[in-house]
Amino acid sequence: MKREERFVERLSRHHDELRWLYMELYDNGDMFAELCERMREFAVNRDADLVKMDGEREQDPKWFRGNDMLGMMLYIDNFAGNLKGVKAKLPYLSSCNVNCIHLMPFLESPKGRSDGGYAVADFRRIQPELGTMGDLKDLARACHKKGINLCMDFVMNHTSEDHAWAKKAREGDGEYMSRYFFYDNPSIPQEYDRTVPQVFPTTAPGNFTYLDKMGYYVMTTFYPYQWDLNYRNPRVFNEMMYNFLYLANQGMDIIRIDAVPYIWKELGTQCRNLPQVHTIVRMMRMICEIVCPSVLLLGEVVMEPEKVVPYFGTVEKPECHMLYNVTTMATTWHSVATRDVRLLKKQMDIVNGLPKDYLFLNYLRCHDDIGWGLDYATLEGYGMHEVEHKRFLNAYFTGKHAGSVSRGELYNDDPVTQDARFCGTTASMCGVERALSEQDETALSAAITQDLMLHAYMLTQSGIPMLYSGDEVGQLNDPSYKEDPAKREDSRYLHRGRFQWDLAAKHTEKGTLQERVFSGLARLEQIRKSREVFQSDAAVYTYDVKDNAILCILRENDKERFIGIFNFSDEAKTAWMEEPGTYENLITGDQVELKNPVIQGHDFVWVSKKK
Repeated sequence: MKREERFVERLSRHHDELRWLYMELYDNGDMFAELCERMREFAVNRDADLVKMDGEREQDPKWFRGNDMLGMMLYIDNFAGNLKGVKAKLPYLSSCNVNCIHLMPFLESPKGRSDGGYAVADFRRIQPELGTMGDLKDLARACHKKGINLCMDFVMNHTSEDHAWAKKAREGDGEYMSRYFFYDNPSIPQEYDRTVPQVFPTTAPGNFTYLDKMGYYVMTTFYPYQWDLNYRNPRVFNEMMYNFLYLANQGMDIIRIDAVPYIWKELGTQCRNLPQVHTIVRMMRMICEIVCPSVLLLGEVVMEPEKVVPYFGTVEKPECHMLYNVTTMATTWHSVATRDVRLLKKQMDIVNGLPKDYLFLNYLRCHDDIGWGLDYATLEGYGMHEVEHKRFLNAYFTGKHAGSVSRGELYNDDPVTQDARFCGTTASMCGVERALSEQDETALSAAITQDLMLHAYMLTQSGIPMLYSGDEVGQLNDPSYKEDPAKREDSRYLHRGRFQWDLAAKHTEKGTLQERVFSGLARLEQIRKSREVFQSDAAVYTYDVKDNAILCILRENDKERFIGIFNFSDEAKTAWMEEPGTYENLITGDQVELKNPVIQGHDFVWVSKKK
């Protein structure tokens, strides 16, 4: 089938719903017709290898749901200097068992006002020091030859104030001002501020920025240099979709929609999770299936579960292919500090009870801070009160609480409310940094054990596991950001340090920290990849073992029964259980019985038996 015919066939499947949704938002037939024509152009101009991949993945729509999927997120400059450097490091990434690379923001953004690359000045240009669009396309081709998928961020809520649209708006051009939210007096901004929460109350208070030379207020939900786009304007939606399709045609496999809950603004609301957001995401999903059906949508929805799940859409009208399991991540670290898994178990039961079509991306750490948006209604029942508990968690992970081995720093520390978020690498949070500084080998072994236990627990969850670059070799916090004027006010750069290739090279030297972490992870990854019980369609449950410090997870299909037991305490604990029959310890190969097994402090057990 020719490309034009294939496009027409795909469009016909979705045309009526797409048009209905578009007209519901915009009531503009001319703009819809333009959108369809530009979609056709992007479809027929897609590279032959991508067209082939589209066809293959259409025939295998569950291609990304296998137990072989393993991702890693990384900063191009920190990891390998530039895009060509990343291409040269693909053999290393393959040795990490990684088959999905999430490149952190790399599009052109102004120095010192980039928010880590999330203030985009040009959606079709790459930061010059990182390379060119040609380099990106070359990297994508090289990745595909190695069976590696490529993921990137699409920042659609806002642009940089240096974007061409923003520059024209600043000059008073009404056409471009209408692409943002401009007001010539403070009355409407004040109305918004009555109902819209602040994202960064300490570092970027308020939701508007006053432009003195213009005499206008502009909406800036995140930072003053990030101007919110007005998706009430169909020109904004169309042009951003053209940018989206342009990037998809560079060879992207997964596109992460940044800050998606924020993209529709409505006076008198919180400007979060409004129905029109779901209309836009549903249209994006259909546009993907028409033009580039091999591309997946990953939604960044950093909110409580009941607000996250709707972004999957429904089986009949799907939205995102996958979402971040943010709540579980934050609750994991709460469990580390409290040695109490009750809340984690409750939340895992909720996630495990969702339809198998819902696919989560699981992680321990990422480029961002950890916010303590926990289920405090439940924690109150455990005697953990919100304000005091947040202070405890921050004291614990900064190493200021008795018994803590963690090292890290606060982010957005509010001196009034004493509320804050937290920054640090997995290894430093597990005590590796402290043990090395004190030259305590016993403490180092304990820290590595905890690090591997947490990764084993993450790999046991349903969904796609995502590593953070450096975690595979136990990389520590990097305080050097404090010497850079452009970064020193943002403590998130503590865990965004440059990848230490000299230390990473030791991952093959027996007995080194790097080898102990790398080889331990590799063993877990290989086991997960080799056993069907880790497929996303397996049944998953938690198992009550009568100890609040131990999390037990059961996975099973019609061939195999798997049990993972994870001790979140630093003391040996008994998992009170009696499983009939003999199990194989998947790490040691030993045959074991599960009759009240004792799990050492911060250790874990992976066992399995055939049915």
